[in-house]
Amino acid sequence: MSAAPVAWIVDDDRAVRLVLAAALREAGFEAREFGDAEAALAAFAEASPDLVFTDVRMAGASGLKLLERIVAQHPRLPVIVMSAFTDVATTASAYRLGAFDYLPKPFDLDQAIASARRALAQHPAGAPAAVAADYADHELIGRSAAMRELFRAIGRVAASGLGALVTGETGTGKELVARALHRESARAGQPFVALNTAAMPSELLESELFGHEAGAFTGAVRRHAGRFEQAERGTLFLDEIGDMPLALQTRLLRVLAAGEFYRVGGRELIRADVRVIAATHQDLDANVARGEFRADLLHRLDVVRLEVPPLRARADDVPLLAEHFLARAVALAGGEPKHFTPAALGALRGHSWPGNVRQLENLCRRLAVLAPGREIGVADLPQAIVADGGAGEPVGWDAALRRWAEARLAAGTTGVYGEASAVLERVLLDAALAAHGGHRGNAANALGLGRNTMTRKLGSSRRRRT
Repeated sequence: MSAAPVAWIVDDDRAVRLVLAAALREAGFEAREFGDAEAALAAFAEASPDLVFTDVRMAGASGLKLLERIVAQHPRLPVIVMSAFTDVATTASAYRLGAFDYLPKPFDLDQAIASARRALAQHPAGAPAAVAADYADHELIGRSAAMRELFRAIGRVAASGLGALVTGETGTGKELVARALHRESARAGQPFVALNTAAMPSELLESELFGHEAGAFTGAVRRHAGRFEQAERGTLFLDEIGDMPLALQTRLLRVLAAGEFYRVGGRELIRADVRVIAATHQDLDANVARGEFRADLLHRLDVVRLEVPPLRARADDVPLLAEHFLARAVALAGGEPKHFTPAALGALRGHSWPGNVRQLENLCRRLAVLAPGREIGVADLPQAIVADGGAGEPVGWDAALRRWAEARLAAGTTGVYGEASAVLERVLLDAALAAHGGHRGNAANALGLGRNTMTRKLGSSRRRRT
């Protein structure tokens, strides 16, 4: 290694290369720039860097193809992937191919430098892996900062193979997160089995989970393989885990701890090679405090916690989701293509969406059938949405905050002040960084904060998100 570590930057956007190279040089690196993957690969014949930054979408070979080649030929060379087109499949693919880190654009330059320094310190050995399947039917869609963070977390967790607890309000897409974790994991070719514990009568839930032998109870005329057996070597998704009866929580804990179980009425010990992902809209920590959920089970399930943001916390994604759901609904109905007017999209964006993504999807299904014209305007929307969304005018943030607080308090949620404060701080930090191209000092000045205060708040905000 040379006196100064050498970083290569591969990006077809010259402005990105110049800004990142300047920041790296200021931090003590040597920086070399390439406008495409082919030029970077050719340069390996003459020299080798200490780390590589690469964009994903470029003319010619993509950044993922470059990553794959580097990992195959230089397995100990850390690669940091950058992209403005963040989605869960791309993020997970980068990690599965061996990327050291994934930076969604626009990123904070200090964050990029910190990632580069971690890469040099850890100097990890990469390992090639198959590119994740490009599935177009998933609806885990978003370009907001909150969703980019979620995609990034999914990429890391999927590759780790660890169990996870997915939290979030009803209708936010927790099962979609679980399916993404499965599809982007080493278990992708094996079964994904889902069970909603709240939808199953408690007296049948044990049999559904663990199976039963013939004659185990009245009506059990033949052996039944439970969900654990059905998910062997794959993933078992337990939705609404907070509704599971305490007695059954004890049995589940034993399986998670020992990796084995008995069918109901059975004597044969069955081994379970299953990744368990659980989800809930409840506050399980509060449930534990009330004696309604086992603390040791929560610790087993909560290896990694992924929080799916409510739709109101990612309003920038509403137009994208609305157009996607409308196009799909129209295609299924077999009608002519339809689209929303800008004013209608503004009204949708301003709505508080208490039912989250599921509510938006159902609305688009109705509009695909009932809206008379090919252009869906404000007049075609339900009056409640128009009133809430301000008919396309930006809704006052204080009024939106009040509606949000009233809904949370009415639902019996605790810790509302801390939750609101964290969201407000995160939104302001993200907006300021985006407005100033990721320059932390300028963003701090715009917010009236000192640079050190800004750095501390960004760190605490990222810890809360992960």
